[in-house]
Amino acid sequence: MKQKSLYLGLFGLMLGMFLAMLDGLIVGTALPTIVGELGGLNLLSWVVTAYLVAAAVTTPLWGKFGDMFGRKGMFIASIVIFLIGSALAGMSQDMGQLIAFRAVQGLGAGGLMVGAFAIIAVLVPPRESGRLQSIIGVMMPVAFVGGPLLGGLLTDYFSWRWTFYVNLPLGAIALLIIATQIRLKPERIKARIDYAGAALLTIAIVALTLLASWAGTTYAWASPQILGLGVVAAASIAAFVWVERRAEEPVIPPRLFANRNFTLSQILSFLAGAAMMTLTNYLPQYMQFVQGASPTTSGLLLLPLMFGMLTAQLTIGHLITRNGKYRLYPILGGGLLVVGALSLLLLTPSTGTAVASALTITAGAGMGLVMQSAMLLTMTSADRRDMGAASGTVNLLRTIGGSLGIALLGAVYVDRLASDLTASLGPGEAHRLVDAGAEMTPALLHTLPDAVRDAYAAAVTNGLHGIVIGIAVVSLIAFAFAWFIREVPLPKDSPTDSPAGVPADGATEGATGVPAASVKGGTAQAGMAAD
Repeated sequence: MKQKSLYLGLFGLMLGMFLAMLDGLIVGTALPTIVGELGGLNLLSWVVTAYLVAAAVTTPLWGKFGDMFGRKGMFIASIVIFLIGSALAGMSQDMGQLIAFRAVQGLGAGGLMVGAFAIIAVLVPPRESGRLQSIIGVMMPVAFVGGPLLGGLLTDYFSWRWTFYVNLPLGAIALLIIATQIRLKPERIKARIDYAGAALLTIAIVALTLLASWAGTTYAWASPQILGLGVVAAASIAAFVWVERRAEEPVIPPRLFANRNFTLSQILSFLAGAAMMTLTNYLPQYMQFVQGASPTTSGLLLLPLMFGMLTAQLTIGHLITRNGKYRLYPILGGGLLVVGALSLLLLTPSTGTAVASALTITAGAGMGLVMQSAMLLTMTSADRRDMGAASGTVNLLRTIGGSLGIALLGAVYVDRLASDLTASLGPGEAHRLVDAGAEMTPALLHTLPDAVRDAYAAAVTNGLHGIVIGIAVVSLIAFAFAWFIREVPLPKDSPTDSPAGVPADGATEGATGVPAASVKGGTAQAGMAAD
């Protein structure tokens, strides 16, 4: 590929990835308006959950389809499905339709991230990928902050339906660029698709999601429903592992986990996803109900968190490109995330707005370091033939981590909120306020008596403290695992196809856990032909 076409093609890939990141968040600020028009308050959470679950269960499938049938074609197909789901979601007439069409969106979104990462891994040499991965990493905090802001603006000035329609012109541009500018050497594996593994993985993820969402809230932890979901999840995971070991082309090849660094990077991705998704979803609760910020302003108050992530990702991208070393960064990231989470325990109802906002920067830097390191380790620890499956696995685990983190730590938040309100206002008033929590807004809170407002602010703060303690524990686990990563300078060229665990130059893997790689005849760009 010519340099100009390469850069333009990479822009198209990143635009598709940005759509997937943005769409998980842009609908959040529009949900109250959607419920007011379509009804179905009891189904509200599934507008988000349907999208996340569909994206999670299809992510490894899209990666495998790309390995088997061509990465460019599968990426284009995923964009088309995503845009169809977006158009249908915008035309929804009731909550059931919206949830179903959000699931269609998720089916396509599952291929956007994994497809882009797999194509980039083939086009760009590992040593140079550090800088590019850092640019991609910048999009994530921008999407997390920009998504709610954009959703609020579109809802206020146009309609909630435009939170879905906005994907159409952006997706069309991405399609045009990728179809005309990306050129890949045809690389396809002939094998049967692992439908049994895909079905078992889907059952396991759905069961875990329902368990995390219902346990301790809709049903008691010891209820038959929760115990049954636990049995289904455990049995599905065990059966999935058994099937994958015997499948001709498994959805998630077990050979990937023979590499120590790959396995550790998946653990880090899962834990970082739990910390990031939970913190970015519950910090706005504190900003709005305690600090009195509007939804738009609360998004702006998270800018230090975003810039912490952005700075960390850009910095280590350049450093890794310069010297090829990476082991220090996940260790440093885990430590910063622990410190950043614990520092949020300083938040009180009387904390100044500027101070509350500034306290988020350390946690943001820690998340940026861990997530960037996990992605880079994943893509440099897998053979070229498994790039799609590898990128699918790391994104899958990040999504599952985020979903489970929100569900489990969200239950801690609600429990602390209810307990504090019961202690300060009595069970009757506490029950009324907690039941109204799904509809509670800062404006509604300001209409309540001073004593109730103060009690609610204190309860929200205590609930957030429970969440950040949980995040600190998760971060400490990530910090501990990061120490087991093995250091080896990254190769300067792209990998050629080779058996798992065997470098392209024929040498064995050795003690480092990261295979060396080389390219016959020069860099990856020199060997690309039109697809």
